[in-house]
Amino acid sequence: MSGALTRYRVIAWIVGVMLLALTLVAMPMKYLAHNDLGVAIVAPAHGWLYVLYLIATADLARRQQWTVTRILLIAIAGTVPFLSFVMERQVRQWVQLPKEPQTVSAS
Repeated sequence: MSGALTRYRVIAWIVGVMLLALTLVAMPMKYLAHNDLGVAIVAPAHGWLYVLYLIATADLARRQQWTVTRILLIAIAGTVPFLSFVMERQVRQWVQLPKEPQTVSAS
């Protein structure tokens, strides 16, 4: 389970950063500086990474047996700036991983 959670967390952060780059850098470049290069590069990258985000979400949802509503909330989080970071934290709380046993050192 920890592997699926780690994959989800990594892609959630990447998608979140790419979405911020798109909305805070590339879109202003397009409309204020009339330079489409940022959008031409960042938008397709975010789109393909969002597909990976959906796959990681589906994998984690299958393992956790989440409801459709929860899955849709997580999926939408990848399309709203800053929300993927918030949802990543929430997902981490929803996934209850068993704690590793602590070893006692002989000192």
